[in-house]
Amino acid sequence: MRKPAEWMRSPADDRILELMQDEGNMTPRALSREGDVPRIDISRDYAGDRCRELTRYGLLERLDRGLYRLTDKGEAYLEGGLDVNDLDPLDADTDSSE
Repeated sequence: MRKPAEWMRSPADDRILELMQDEGNMTPRALSREGDVPRIDISRDYAGDRCRELTRYGLLERLDRGLYRLTDKGEAYLEGGLDVNDLDPLDADTDSSE
């Protein structure tokens, strides 16, 4: 059973992680309703905010400007094997530019 942390936003964060698990690396635009194929009913800006926050906690990794991938921690969370309440924010700069 997944245990979301207080900093997570449901259901958007779970949907972002699930989509990346199913479809691979994605941009905030591709995740949002503004993409060529609308996937989640959230704006591109909100998707970007959530991707940066998920990266901050190690569930996503920023590969390039605006491109993210699911990490092993993200996979473990989706499988119910990681309590994200135990995660501390990473010190790395997660660049807010999209």
